[in-house]
Amino acid sequence: MTPDLERLVRLQELDTAIEEARRKIAAHPQRLADADARLHAAADRVALVHQRLKDNHEGRRALEKDAAVFQGRLAKFKDQLSEVKTNREYQAIQHEIAGAQTELGGVEEKVLERMLEADEIAADVKEAEAALARQQKAVDAEKRALGEELALLQQAFATATDARVALVAEAEPSLVGLFEQVARVRKGVAICPATREGLCSVCHVRLRPHVFQQIRQNDQIIQCESCQRILYYTPPPAAAETPAP
Repeated sequence: MTPDLERLVRLQELDTAIEEARRKIAAHPQRLADADARLHAAADRVALVHQRLKDNHEGRRALEKDAAVFQGRLAKFKDQLSEVKTNREYQAIQHEIAGAQTELGGVEEKVLERMLEADEIAADVKEAEAALARQQKAVDAEKRALGEELALLQQAFATATDARVALVAEAEPSLVGLFEQVARVRKGVAICPATREGLCSVCHVRLRPHVFQQIRQNDQIIQCESCQRILYYTPPPAAAETPAP
């Protein structure tokens, strides 16, 4: 392969590496934000179950106050029984007592339901807090890894950029101009290999036989007639010699 082609192949490798590093560096803030979002979701879950537990306790206290009111009414009615003088008054108070006992029983049943519900919510709180702790640990580890990855990417970007500057300084300006012109209109890919079947490996158009034969020599700049990318050829690896029996 001629030095010019080798430089263009290397230039493509560097441009690909630079673009990949640039893309990953640009995605770094979003990856951090995604990690924080998972942590916030776990924290929101903890806050939600804590609020449920608080609401449960407040509802239970309100019911216990209602129960105390009904108990007070029962005590009052029972005291009045000793003071009644007629059967009619006695029956009326018994009716009031029965009503208060029914209301008290209903409230006490609701208090019991709240107590059972509180046990379930407390278990949910414990589970949500454990999940938050696990998520915090995972996010901390992920952020450390992302920070290390970012440092490596920035170093790779700087190294590839410096290498590109040096390579461009060595290359023929007209070839660099052709390379960059094709790269602009072909999504950054200005040079690619021809396949062993005689196709452009990117646009997959079949090359004319004599053009393919010229490309296989790797001794001149030849562009794909379809996509205009510069083409080169990588011969298949030599077959390994079969050892003698």
